[in-house]
Amino acid sequence: MTVNVPAILIGLILASYWGQVMYMTRRAKRATGRAANVVPPELLGRLLRLIWAPIIVIWIAMPFVVGFGANSLWLLEPLAHWPIVAWICSGIVVIGYIATRRCWKTMGKEWRMGIDPAEKTKMVASGPFAYVRHPIYALSQMMMIATAVAIPAPLMIAVAVTHILLLQWESRREEQHMVRTQGEAYSDYCRQVGRFLPKRFGPYSG
Repeated sequence: MTVNVPAILIGLILASYWGQVMYMTRRAKRATGRAANVVPPELLGRLLRLIWAPIIVIWIAMPFVVGFGANSLWLLEPLAHWPIVAWICSGIVVIGYIATRRCWKTMGKEWRMGIDPAEKTKMVASGPFAYVRHPIYALSQMMMIATAVAIPAPLMIAVAVTHILLLQWESRREEQHMVRTQGEAYSDYCRQVGRFLPKRFGPYSG
């Protein structure tokens, strides 16, 4: 059996990433009695979770399946194998995880995974959020693309496309919620700060 080390490394990082997410939800539950909207109170958010949950499970599992050579089905077998590219992609996933941890730390107790229409959280516009409105989503898309390039199997590519489309949609839904709860302050923030890429060289100053 040939072991694909970069794929396994990606799997380990992703397992650590989502394990940290689960830890933060439990911590939020203990602190506030609410699990950071992992299961959102809004119907659309809950329906999206039904799609998103298996996407995340497959994202974590695929690197291990390919890494340990269990990809006998056509949907699981990478269409190409580029060892050097796979190592570069695994490095991108590591960087994405480290950068995301910085974003989580910046958000602190304001971190949420979904929308509660009745909840008003503080606007976070410091650290990475001073440059892009959704740095966590931007990094998640980067990590997903890197995974799909390292493991270009039909199932992984389909998962990547679905995940990115969902993040694009969710980011816009969150912005609409923030405009409703924060008003002109958030609208001004949106005008000056890019959604996933910076609009300007300097940070947002409010």
